Amino acid sequence: MMRPGEDCSLCGLCAGRTNLVLPSGDLASSVVLVGEAPGENEDLQGKPFVGRAGQILNQAMADVGLDREKVMITNTVKCRPPANRDPEKEEMAACRKFLDSELSGRKCIVGLGKSAVKDLLGYVGPMAPVVNTRQYVEIDGERILFIPTYHPMACVYQKVAREKLRETLRMVKEEFGL
Repeated sequence: MMRPGEDCSLCGLCAGRTNLVLPSGDLASSVVLVGEAPGENEDLQGKPFVGRAGQILNQAMADVGLDREKVMITNTVKCRPPANRDPEKEEMAACRKFLDSELSGRKCIVGLGKSAVKDLLGYVGPMAPVVNTRQYVEIDGERILFIPTYHPMACVYQKVAREKLRETLRMVKEEFGL
């Protein structure tokens, strides 16, 4: 797996970071959950999904009996955007080689939220029509199952998003024996 160096400066996000936020969980898992970008807590700890979104994700995983340590969790970009804004196209492009190396050879990628779905699938419309559909993305010349779903923070405001995220995690757990 290719990783950015501690002195990475491929995009402007490096200027505001405390830590690079690299993948966590089972780095050899056949399933990868991909979020959009690190937030403040992730930047401070250097791990993805450890703040409020991580608590929501952990609860959704616990609700369906999926152990966080059985999947790999990462983000489209490895540094926190200023004021937690969405990562920009150029920033996602700068980190794409690292993301592709993390995703290469997997059986299933779950895109958590609009930014991950846009970056990996190229889809820019509303989430509802694509959530929990079976799509495919090409990574290093290989077609890999891609399941778009809501970002855990969407679950704060939308009950349906909570239900759909749990459904996504349940599908992945059952299909991939996690």
